[in-house]
Amino acid sequence: MMIQLKTNIKCGACVATVQPKLDQLPNTTWKVDLTDPDRILTAEGEATTQEIISALEEAGYNGEAI
Repeated sequence: MMIQLKTNIKCGACVATVQPKLDQLPNTTWKVDLTDPDRILTAEGEATTQEIISALEEAGYNGEAI
């Protein structure tokens, strides 16, 4: 399942901050498009939208389903 979220991740340092939390999601790969104005996070795998949003929030960022 592919999930896309609008985030407030702004730069590579932000990605490095969220990486430990997102990497813990079960069998899920992810990436953030820093060139998109909405900084779209795309995740594919077993994680649910809520699990991804929770992981972002634990790292101090927000995610919004689009």
